Amino acid sequence: MNRTLTLGAASGLLAAALIAVPAHADPTYIEKEVLAGSSQAQAIAYFWDKAQLQDATPYNVETTVAAKHVSTGGPSSSSKPGTVPAIGDEKKSSSTSKNVNLPRTTGKVFFMGADGKPHWCSGTSVQSTYRNVVATAGHCVYDTVSNKLTLEHWVFVPGYYQGKTPWGIYVGKTAYTHYDFDVYEDGDRDYAFVTVYNGVQLTGDKEVDKKAYDAWKGAKKILAEEVTKAEFEEKYTDGGPYWKKTLSPVTSPVDPPKATFTQAEAEKYYTEGVDGVKLTTESVALAAYNAAPAGTNALKNGEKCPSWCGPDSGTWYPIDEKTYNELKADAAFKGELKTVDPGQYFKREWFIKKWVKTSTPEVYYKDHYIIRGLEDVGRLGDRVGGQGLAYNQKIGKAHFIFGYPSGSHPDGNHAFSGNTLKWSYGTTFAAASAAIKAEELVGIKSSFTGQGALGSAWLAGYKNARRLGYLNGVTIAVADRDGNKRIDTSVSPYFDGETYGVYKSAANVWSGSIV
Repeated sequence: MNRTLTLGAASGLLAAALIAVPAHADPTYIEKEVLAGSSQAQAIAYFWDKAQLQDATPYNVETTVAAKHVSTGGPSSSSKPGTVPAIGDEKKSSSTSKNVNLPRTTGKVFFMGADGKPHWCSGTSVQSTYRNVVATAGHCVYDTVSNKLTLEHWVFVPGYYQGKTPWGIYVGKTAYTHYDFDVYEDGDRDYAFVTVYNGVQLTGDKEVDKKAYDAWKGAKKILAEEVTKAEFEEKYTDGGPYWKKTLSPVTSPVDPPKATFTQAEAEKYYTEGVDGVKLTTESVALAAYNAAPAGTNALKNGEKCPSWCGPDSGTWYPIDEKTYNELKADAAFKGELKTVDPGQYFKREWFIKKWVKTSTPEVYYKDHYIIRGLEDVGRLGDRVGGQGLAYNQKIGKAHFIFGYPSGSHPDGNHAFSGNTLKWSYGTTFAAASAAIKAEELVGIKSSFTGQGALGSAWLAGYKNARRLGYLNGVTIAVADRDGNKRIDTSVSPYFDGETYGVYKSAANVWSGSIV
C-alpha cells in the first residue's frame, strides 16, 4: 500500500519500551511511544482551535487495496474467544431498538503530517481502567513511510462536527502498537490503542492581573493599549502595567513670522495661550520673536531662542525667485533671505532662513494581560462512554461500522464528505491483501470510501438503545472487489489474543489532567 502521509512525534520521543505480552507461545511485543508530555499537551490543545480543525483534510494515504475474499479457512484464534464489556454495560442489557443511534464514542483523530498540514482519521473510545483509551488504525499513529514513530499534535475529538468539539479535545499521551506492524509493516497488525489526557475545552481569551498572568502555564499574551500622558502620570507604578516609549527625535522647520505683536501680547500668548488653546508651533515662534528686545533680529543668532530650538535652528531652505521677491517686498516679513550667485556657469539660487523645532516625543501605554482559558472536562470514558472489546470471534458475525468516510470512488464519484458520522452494516468474512502484507484480514461489504474512514470502529453486538457494543475491528483499507470502480468492501485486522495484549497494555495506564 503506497502511503504518502507522514507521522511525527508531538514532543521528543522516548526510547521505545518493549513490553512482553504472554498471549502467544513465542514472545510477542508491542511498541510504546510517547505522543506528548504534559508540558506540551496544553500547547497542542490550543493548536487545535476551530479554524485548524476545519482546515484538516483526510489522511492523505492510499487506502484502496486489492483484496480477495477467502471462502475457507481464514484467521486463526491465538487463544480462546473473549470480550471486555463497554463502559456502563458491565451488566448485560436486554433492551432493543430498531433505530440506528450513532455512538458518542466515535470521533476524529487529528494530527499534523510531514507536509506541515493538518489531517484526520476516525477513532473510537474503548473501555479501560482509567477510561482514557482511543482505538484507531495503526498508520493513524505510526508512519511506516517516513519511519517517524508518531504523528505530531495528536488529539481525539469525539462527536466532531464542523469544527465543533461537543465533548472536548483529548490530547494523546502514549500510543501502543504491535511490534510486527512497526518493524515489518504487517497489515495484520495495523491497529493502535492510545491513552489520552483528560479532555479540555478552549474557553477563549480572558483578561487577568499580572500575578495571575505570571502564574498561568498555558497560552497567554500581552496587549498594549495607548493611553494619554495624564493617565500615565496619574496611574504609573513600578510594577506596571503602565509604561512609556521614547521615540526617535523629530525635527520640523518653522516659517519666520510675518506679523507684529506688542511685548505684552507676545509674553501673554507665549505663556498662557489664546482663549485656553495651546499655541501652535508658528505662534510660539512668533511670540518669541516679538518678545525679543527692540532693535534686534530675534533668533537670527540664536538670541532668546525658545526651549524647542535645536542645534539646526537657523537653517537655510531653498525657495523660488518669485517667492523670494514677494517676501523681500513685504514690510511685515521679519525673517532673513539671501541669494547665491555661483557664477555664469551655474544657476542663481534663493533661500529663506527657517527655525527648526527639535523634539523627542513619548508614547504612553497600558498593558492588558490575556490568558487563553482551558477547562478540564474530565476523562474520555466519563464523558462519552467506551466501547467494549471483542477478540478471537468467529467469522460471519454482524457488525456496525461507524466512522467519517471521505474521498472518491475510483470512478470519481465523491460519495462522502467526511463532515458527519456515518454507519454501515454487514457480516464479516475472511480476506487477504498482499499489497499490505496481510493474510488474516476480515472484510465487510461496505461503500465507505477510504482516507477519512481509516480507523472506523467495527462494533459487534451493538445495542442501539445504549449505543454500546464490542470493538472487533478498525478499518485499515477499502477495496473494489468486483472491479466496477466503486468501493464495496472495508477491511480490518482480525482481532485476536495479540490484539488484546496490545490493548491491555494501554488499558491499565493512567494519564491525568493537563490543566
